[in-house]
Amino acid sequence: QVRLAESGGGLVQPGESLRLSCKASQRISGEGDMAWYRQAPGMQRELVAKISRGGRETYADFAKDRFTIIKGDGKATLALRMNMLKEQDTGVYFCNIVGAWNDFNYWGQGIQVTVSS
Repeated sequence: QVRLAESGGGLVQPGESLRLSCKASQRISGEGDMAWYRQAPGMQRELVAKISRGGRETYADFAKDRFTIIKGDGKATLALRMNMLKEQDTGVYFCNIVGAWNDFNYWGQGIQVTVSS
């Protein structure tokens, strides 16, 4: 079974930037939407950004103009560039890839992002 693994998380100060990457254990074919989700302590998992097979990007209000979702960055399957980070961005970030015909739904284990002074 295909497994996704996130990397690039860690501790940063407010206003700084961070880049998350998501790599698959195997080559993925027939992918549809690719997305990043996050989950803050005590909160439900929420969509951060997604990109369709055709390249259409969608962002949550809190991510608009600060975050950028990137597909096919080197060996990474998916990446998320985060600028002007706020303490409220703290949480566990997950990558997600679904099949173009909903024939699969892969999730990463999640990676911690902490924004604090």
